[in-house]
Amino acid sequence: MPTTRRTLTLALLLVAAGSLAFATGAAVIDGPADTVADGDLAVQPADGPNGRYAYLNDNDEIAIDVSASNPNIKDPSFEGVNVGSTGTIDDVFTITYTADEYAHVWIEYASENVTFVADGDSIEGEANNVTLAPNETVTIGLALDTRGKAAGTQLGADEFSIEAKIAEPDEMAGTGASTQQTDGGGATTTVTSPNATHRGFVASDVDRGEEVRFRAEGMELDRDDVTLEGIDLEGVRNERVELTAAGSPDPVANGSALTAPTRPRPVGYLALDYDFAPDAVDAMTIRFSADPAHLNETGTDPADVTLYRQTDAGDWEAKPVEVVDEDVVEILGLPEDRVHFRARTTEFSTFAVAAREPRFDVIEATLAPEAIDPGENATVRATVRNGGGAAGERAVTLTADGDPIANETVALAPNETATVAFDATVETAGAYELAVDGTPVGTLLVGDPADDSAGGDEGSSAGADGAGEMDGAGGTDGAGETDESGGTDESGGTDESDAGDGPTEEPGGIDFVELGGLLGAVALAVATLALFRRMPRS
Repeated sequence: MPTTRRTLTLALLLVAAGSLAFATGAAVIDGPADTVADGDLAVQPADGPNGRYAYLNDNDEIAIDVSASNPNIKDPSFEGVNVGSTGTIDDVFTITYTADEYAHVWIEYASENVTFVADGDSIEGEANNVTLAPNETVTIGLALDTRGKAAGTQLGADEFSIEAKIAEPDEMAGTGASTQQTDGGGATTTVTSPNATHRGFVASDVDRGEEVRFRAEGMELDRDDVTLEGIDLEGVRNERVELTAAGSPDPVANGSALTAPTRPRPVGYLALDYDFAPDAVDAMTIRFSADPAHLNETGTDPADVTLYRQTDAGDWEAKPVEVVDEDVVEILGLPEDRVHFRARTTEFSTFAVAAREPRFDVIEATLAPEAIDPGENATVRATVRNGGGAAGERAVTLTADGDPIANETVALAPNETATVAFDATVETAGAYELAVDGTPVGTLLVGDPADDSAGGDEGSSAGADGAGEMDGAGGTDGAGETDESGGTDESGGTDESDAGDGPTEEPGGIDFVELGGLLGAVALAVATLALFRRMPRS
């Protein structure tokens, strides 16, 4: 394909300030298209709100019209572009390359007030071309400067041209590439895109001490949820630098998973390989972005997003991360439907994008008393610590044999501790294993488990502790305890079931000496029982 040129229509009418609100659009669409370069380039309106400013005219040629004459604009109050302002209309139309080779594509347009841009950078002139791989698409927008212009006039010339030429084989060593050169000369950068998770970056003709900016254009670290947007090198001392980037939601090859004392949640990994000495570059800024919907779904505050670098020893160290201000995002022409971040480092390695999260741990728990009667309270005190990197609030739960019986809510900053108290109340006798959020506390004895296992009647007023009924003959029940009622049943008779194996004496056969000894034995047994009931169970 020789150098190909197509002249197209552009109309931008200036109106009084306040008439036009800029919006943002999105992707490529199927459907009719203006074809350029023998059909190898397809030009279409973008699929999004700003795509209405582009349409195919009666000759099936793309027309850009930001005025009331645009047939796509139904709002009768719309007249054109505001005067005395600057702004960007992103994602107006797309150019898709459909041939089997690589092509350099750019736009020719002479105006001080209107600039065609791709990803916020000018695409005007061959020096600012983008290189498209087969079936690759670039989205074009307009940067406007209407300061000093009068309302009612047309902004800029009424025609622009799309130009393209086949890229030479030696220019395209990778499977997909785009080449950019800064305005007024300077370094030439080439970005190759073998696939969605890899990029190759090359900068040549670099002046000593110059800054080099590479655009990664959404290289995936964790699908489209977290993407690499670019890498900037400061103070480059080599005439040529080259590095490759690979992204993955999982640890990269020959790397380890992110581990740190605050236990952050990794969301994506970035591995960098480079051909220059570390001291050949002063610093590097990593620019990445996240889908706001993904942050909301995972409950991640943008302020808690951070970057970790893996050291030569295999440890992970945190790097400060800055959330890019929305005004800066607009000025730089970055996608406004994403949250943008940047982190600066002076060392190169493998990196991990992560989210700081609260991490609550129970570090100590006590129980007092350890034995209670049914319906009484025992107090559990637990010390909780937030060992994570973010503040948080959480419900802490007390369980008995795994069943929740109480909970308290605690809010803690990173490294902060707090003590929470629970009132544990159990109505049924038994031994219960208590725990706070799975951390064992101890065993709580309720009533007398031995009496409970004997199968006594809980409702009897003659029972030793309400957990079982005592016998009525002054003997011992199944637990070996003496009846506090003095050994008689409710009718005043003697219980024959515990009479013993020896002969039974008649009441008249007991003299006062023997009776005194018997009463003394009963009193001692009752005192022993009372003492036993008041001793803590262990």
